[in-house]
Amino acid sequence: IGAYKMCAGEAAVADLAFAAKHAGVIQMADILPARRARGPNEPGGIKFGHFCDMIQGDRKFPNDPVKANLEVVGAGAMLFDQIWLGSYMSGGVGFTQYATAAYTDNILDDYCYYGLDYIKKKHGGVAKAKCTQEVISDIATEVNLYGMEQYEEFPTALESHFGGSQRASVLAAAAGLTVSTATANSNA
Repeated sequence: IGAYKMCAGEAAVADLAFAAKHAGVIQMADILPARRARGPNEPGGIKFGHFCDMIQGDRKFPNDPVKANLEVVGAGAMLFDQIWLGSYMSGGVGFTQYATAAYTDNILDDYCYYGLDYIKKKHGGVAKAKCTQEVISDIATEVNLYGMEQYEEFPTALESHFGGSQRASVLAAAAGLTVSTATANSNA
């Protein structure tokens, strides 16, 4: 949405809903395991690397790795969690609402920019940290502790992310984004 300066709301939702419902027409994904696939070419089969290229956050924000990554997180939460995985969940809107925490406020942004400052200070900057378990644990622990402290310090953050699964997903996203930015390894 951000990469192509699309309007938020119904216009974007309509395009993305078409893509999710008519994936066979668009041919955008690889086959999924039979127990998960409802049909060929589902959104869940989109390779994450391809998805990042589709969003083009790094083209729009070449000097801001956090913002570029957050564009992908927001779109991924919407497409994979809300549209694709949400179709597996029965009942109300509980599952789909937890994913909105990743892109509806600036709380995740704050945690990720804190992480960026931390890796610049302690690990030499973007893509400079070694990809070792010790480094990964250090960065992830620091970002998670910061996030949990913010939830305790600011009750409105708790109100915004009203469930434990929302807070856990935001903290995990912040830690993962920061570690991958530090090590230049998305599998770290």
